[in-house]
Amino acid sequence: MKKPFVQRDAFLPFSKPTIRQAEIDEVVDSLRSGWITTGPKAERFEKAFAEYTGFPEALALSSATAGLHIGLIALGVKPGDEVITTPMTWAATVNMIEACGGTPVFVDIHRDTCQMDERQVEAAVTGRTVGILPVHYAGAPCHVGALLEVARRHGLWLFEDAAHGVGTLYQGEHVGAFGRLGVFSFHPIKNMTTAEGGLLTLKEPELARALRAWRFHGLEKSAWNRYAEGGSPQVEVILPGFKYNFMDLQAALGIHQLASVDEFNARRRHLAALYDRLLAEVPEVERPGVPAYDHFHTWHLYVVKVLDSAGLARDAFMTELKARNVGTGIHFRAVHTQPYYARKYPQWLGKLPEAEWVSDRLFSLPLFPAMEDEDVAYVVDAFKDVLAHARG
Repeated sequence: MKKPFVQRDAFLPFSKPTIRQAEIDEVVDSLRSGWITTGPKAERFEKAFAEYTGFPEALALSSATAGLHIGLIALGVKPGDEVITTPMTWAATVNMIEACGGTPVFVDIHRDTCQMDERQVEAAVTGRTVGILPVHYAGAPCHVGALLEVARRHGLWLFEDAAHGVGTLYQGEHVGAFGRLGVFSFHPIKNMTTAEGGLLTLKEPELARALRAWRFHGLEKSAWNRYAEGGSPQVEVILPGFKYNFMDLQAALGIHQLASVDEFNARRRHLAALYDRLLAEVPEVERPGVPAYDHFHTWHLYVVKVLDSAGLARDAFMTELKARNVGTGIHFRAVHTQPYYARKYPQWLGKLPEAEWVSDRLFSLPLFPAMEDEDVAYVVDAFKDVLAHARG
């Protein structure tokens, strides 16, 4: 006999960062040290991230959006330039192309994985195209090898949005430096966090030198280099930079988060596999696809799609789950359907059918390392209860 659904008392959030005593102690140590802005811990975090990923250059910033902004500036994006990208991303990816005066050119996605469809990229190249800005979606990599081939044939740069990608591998190598630049995010919902924060990765020392100046007022020396013992307060502004620096308070979190990210990712992979197994019993919901090429998935997000057979639209389904104390998220509404982009670039509406189909149906389930297996089972039971009530 089927067990009746019993609603839990506590709300299960979509995401929750794992903050342990080690992070708290490190933040307190920074507060007591008197050095709370960019300083020795920020440098320590950059070196640890470079070592973790194997990249020669790592530049921590106030956010991944800041990294996208100065990265595109350093790559020379100017008005009239076209940048090929995906509509299945947070708006920051496209906003920064727009902020630099560039024009986003969208290609559709693979419906199952939500990754940029690499087969469509070559046809999107024009005489105004300067680069390709793909997104490694939900913890899996896009097909970097195929994109690099297109970039090389046409003399384009590749800038990887790896905001979801700490620990993600493509053909055995960490994402983020296959092209000229990569950018990571440490927002609280990501696989590791520094509260807010981001980081650029690259291989070219001269480009890194310019980016360090763009990151902080156009200066070549950080505050730590100027004001610490033995430093000189003299400064030289070499370009009109921004204030996008990363603080030691953030690094205090990041040092310990990075040391544990493989453990966090292993737990996410376990929970995702459990979702896969239990949701196989719910045909009205499509589980996330995974790329066929060699990769390591870190499951930043577990994204499902509500099929028409559910008899309930996505937003209504999410409302019903919330009533059963299950939090969800939407990652993402296709960028070209957002009001600003739909008004400015109406030619894209209806031209990206896979992204639009997915955009209307997808949502993200609770997934974070502190979840118990029983939490996953509860979410799936809540799904079944929603569907049972929808059928009457």
